[in-house]
Amino acid sequence: MTVTGTRPVRERPKALTLTEAAASRVRAVIEKREKPAAGLRVFIDTKGCSGMSYRMEYVDEAQPLDEVVEDKGVRIFIDPKAVMFILGTEVDYVEDKFQSGFVFKHPL
Repeated sequence: MTVTGTRPVRERPKALTLTEAAASRVRAVIEKREKPAAGLRVFIDTKGCSGMSYRMEYVDEAQPLDEVVEDKGVRIFIDPKAVMFILGTEVDYVEDKFQSGFVFKHPL
């Protein structure tokens, strides 16, 4: 909690959090890019069977309405249209025999 003037100001919880595996993978992806990136942006793509899926892309600079989350040394930019669908989500990175990728775990 931070005190501003005479009133304490409660800090907002992060819109999403990253596991160590996800943060490590984000760092690795950014390091492999040919030019520097400010981080990764999460946005919603309206394709697929369910109608929505999460996508990620490199970010060169923040957009004015992006929600910016810094966790475990990486920066994630959340598209304003995706914020309401991502609040409280934990992002993990998993690898097994058949696939690898980011997994978005929503709170119950």
